[in-house]
Parts: sequence; C-alpha cells; structure tokens
Amino acid sequence: MVAVEIVQTLEEADFFKGLDPHRIHRVAAICELRDCHAGEFVYQQGDSGGQLFIIAEGQVVLERFTRVGSRRGTVAVGILGRGKLFGGWSTLLGEPHRLMLSAICRKPSRLVLLKGAELREMMTGDLRLGFDILERLCFLLRERIEFALGAMENI
Repeated sequence: MVAVEIVQTLEEADFFKGLDPHRIHRVAAICELRDCHAGEFVYQQGDSGGQLFIIAEGQVVLERFTRVGSRRGTVAVGILGRGKLFGGWSTLLGEPHRLMLSAICRKPSRLVLLKGAELREMMTGDLRLGFDILERLCFLLRERIEFALGAMENI
C-alpha cells in the first residue's frame, strides 16, 4: 500500500506530472513516507539539506528568519499544499548545502521524502531523466524566487 501511495503522489505532483511511468516507479523506489503533526518542523533554516519532499496531504509553510535593522522576525515565503515539492535542491548538484528556509507543517501532513543523493545518482545514470528533472527544477526555482521577492515587499 505504501508503494502505491508514493507512486500516486509522484504521478499527481506538479513537479513529476507527465514524467514517463517507468521513471516514476524508479523514483518511487528511493522514497519513503513521513507523517508530521501541525506545528512540526520538517527542517529548520541552517540545517544540512539532503532531501526533497512532496506533500501527499496537508500544508507546509516555508519561512525565513531575517533581520532588517533592529527588527527581527520570520517572513513566510510560501504556503504549499498537496502535490508541491520543496527541500534541499543542492543535493542534486552533489554539493553540501545549508537550508535557507524553514519548513513547518501548518496542518497534519503526510510527505513523500526523496533521498537527494540517490536521486542525483539516478539522474546521472539516466540522462533523459536528469534533464527532465533539472528542467522542471529551473521552472520551480523561478517560481520560488518570485515568491521570495513578493515576500520581501511585505517586510
């Protein structure tokens, strides 16, 4: 049942939608499910990022702790729901990385966790898959930069 849920989540996720079903099943093999409570951190700003997550159920807010002059606080960069992907992208580049945002479950959530190093290995072994994922990642990063710039206007 778990494998079926992971495959279904990947097939329905914006990031993987339309990807060859054989490749979806290969990616699903390096995934696992994770349940989180409302208010629980998936990860915190400054943590080492080595995983990507897709929301199967629930809602996650991405936020950044920041200082502007003497003011300190957190700024919501995005609120993500079912089918959205987030996490440590640099693992796909084969580099260590410190996460620039925190991810907190706004509602009880079920996440599909993708192991970044294993996905990178899969991408380098299957260049078509690698290109497809990197192309999708470029579009996703553009969207996240737009969110971040919009959030900065609210500081």
